[in-house]
Amino acid sequence: MMKDYDVVVLGTGAAGFTAAIAAHEQGARVAIFEKWDKVGGTSAWSGGQVWIPNNRQMRELGKDDSYDQAVTYLMSMSNGLIDQDLAEAFVEAGPKMVEFIEGVSPVKFQCVPDFPDYHPEQPGGKPGGGRTLECPPFSFYELGDWRDKVTISPYWPNMHVTVGETTLCQAVPQDLPEEVKKSRKQNDERGLGQALIARLLRGCLDRGIEPQVNCRAVELVMKDGGVAGLILEGPDGRFEVSTRNVVLATGGFDWNEDFKTAFLRGPLDTSVAVPTNTGDGLKMAMKVGASLGNMREAWWMPIVEGPVNSAGKVLFTSERTFPGSIMVNRQGKRFTNEAANYNAFGAAFHEQDPISCSYVNRPAWVLFNQNFYDKWGFAQGRGSIPAGGRAPDWITSGETLDELAAKLGIPEGALGATVERWNANVAKGSDPDFRRGESWYDRWWGDPWNKGKPEATLGPIEGGPYYAVEVKSGAIGTKGGPKTDTVARVLDLDKKPIPGLYAAGNVMASPMGMTYGGGGGTLGPGMVFGWLAGMDAGMRKNA
Repeated sequence: MMKDYDVVVLGTGAAGFTAAIAAHEQGARVAIFEKWDKVGGTSAWSGGQVWIPNNRQMRELGKDDSYDQAVTYLMSMSNGLIDQDLAEAFVEAGPKMVEFIEGVSPVKFQCVPDFPDYHPEQPGGKPGGGRTLECPPFSFYELGDWRDKVTISPYWPNMHVTVGETTLCQAVPQDLPEEVKKSRKQNDERGLGQALIARLLRGCLDRGIEPQVNCRAVELVMKDGGVAGLILEGPDGRFEVSTRNVVLATGGFDWNEDFKTAFLRGPLDTSVAVPTNTGDGLKMAMKVGASLGNMREAWWMPIVEGPVNSAGKVLFTSERTFPGSIMVNRQGKRFTNEAANYNAFGAAFHEQDPISCSYVNRPAWVLFNQNFYDKWGFAQGRGSIPAGGRAPDWITSGETLDELAAKLGIPEGALGATVERWNANVAKGSDPDFRRGESWYDRWWGDPWNKGKPEATLGPIEGGPYYAVEVKSGAIGTKGGPKTDTVARVLDLDKKPIPGLYAAGNVMASPMGMTYGGGGGTLGPGMVFGWLAGMDAGMRKNA
């Protein structure tokens, strides 16, 4: 007998879980399906931050914000790619989503202390932070039999901390007290994306909504122009469910080579998203006539590949910002502000040479020396200081800059000239070429003992041995998909809602356009539009 639900949610990331809880609170009978054998998606692999302007928590800390400032900030970075109606809907609904989800589930949010927006000098930007929220650690023992069914991130070496407790977000890094670390491990209290997903999962389980894993949605069943059901592939083969409302929360298409080639504005060599992000939701929406938007964009992230963790890659967010490192292209020249936020940094990989038709800054390498390695290490995990010695063999080395250049195929003398200019500018306390160290964001990263100063990211490269590691064009997810209205209803080619079809998270055309507002700029909109979708779909159950 075919199962019947009022609302079906596809995907168990933050957007999907939020949609499921919201729909249930409207009295709907809800099912949630997950393609993988574990739940959480890329949300569980993330730092777990959500970017919500004008939130209650920041006001409680005495930080100023407003609806108008937030909308002004987003639209100042639009470049014509942000739908102002969606931006306004996100800013308006964000605090309401936070109040709702905190009121009906174990989800609790707190401000990440003073973490600045990613473009804090833009109109409406917040150099002093407050818009980035995170969850306190949560005991996975509270999940019962679901404790081991949440996918674990390979990118955070210590999942028993929060972002605010890592070197990412402290003025001077301080280790947690031993009794706190011991207690968290004993109670399996996890932070970061693990905490966010576990709290949302518990909220679903408390409502009797158990995710059905190993179930991949393959086709929407339509009747009279609206959703009537869904076909899925499960462990026992294909099956169909009856529903008039489907929320797509299936993630992006960063592991679909055909879609990447067809849509993205530049190369995407690799991704740190879960491998199930193959564009299933996008394909289903296209088949029923959805209008698409923002397809050229991704949440860009420079990535280093190597034997650094179980995934063989690392999100390259820290070493490139430390003083004493620069990045160079195949001509041995610097090509961007190395300390810029990772999404903005991604655009540097897309610059083309109109003569050769090649990408100017591919390949690219981060360059540093032994002094840097002795102090900071490389891809060792947040806050790790190595014992010293030479870098491992997978990192290219040379006793001189010319020796290193020869190994990389860079013209002789180019690295020397670049480093000489860099050192001379550092001695003057500025970077006239790419303005590194001018933004408050630049000064937030880098050397935590010089936070707030140009010296946090400006430092000389003097003396060998020298090292270089290739940096690739990557992403934490794509951000294009079906266009939606302000309550997350998918629109057709005539800009009319397709009855019963919703989208949220990285499967939808992101309301952020090409930009990234601040820490949590992916999960924040995902949860907000997941909430809007769930609320509307839940209220529509008897329509």
